[in-house]
Amino acid sequence: MIRIFSILTFLFLVNKTNAQSDTLVLGKDTSTLSKPEKKAIYSSARKASIMSAILPGLGQAYNKKYWKIPIIYAGLGGFGYMFLTNNKQYNLYRANVIAYNDNDSSTVPSLPEYSSDQSQVLKLQYRKYRDFAVIGFSIVYLINIIDANVDAHLRTFDVSDDLSINLDPWQSTYKTSSGYRTATGLSIKLNFK
Repeated sequence: MIRIFSILTFLFLVNKTNAQSDTLVLGKDTSTLSKPEKKAIYSSARKASIMSAILPGLGQAYNKKYWKIPIIYAGLGGFGYMFLTNNKQYNLYRANVIAYNDNDSSTVPSLPEYSSDQSQVLKLQYRKYRDFAVIGFSIVYLINIIDANVDAHLRTFDVSDDLSINLDPWQSTYKTSSGYRTATGLSIKLNFK
């Protein structure tokens, strides 16, 4: 716990010292940025990824996307709860299978209403659900890191009203060895102002 607190304190201090360089690139076209300004964009993306890897949701807070934090913790909490409940059931049926098959007549199964075969089937079923919970937890954790990285990269993306697209019909006539031919199509023009 102390280790996590010291890492978070370090990241907060680093964030405060680099806050001015991060605000320099907001609202500018990335093709006109200088090399240090481009480096600030990529270092902020790396910083957001590391922060999310250390503590899920911290990278989203760094990117000022606070609304994503409850979604991340709901996913992690849901899969964590799924893991705990299925692991408890798995251990219960596992102990029942061991009690049936340990060749000791003094051992009494904890769930005598289930036979050895039924307990084995239920044990495997709950193990599968427990493993799905681990996979789901890992996927949500990775999506958290990827999302923080992508949001930091797209911080300077321009979504102004000056973007437009024009679709126009197109027709051209060209000469071939057998005569003239006409080609028609659709012209797409993107305007970035």
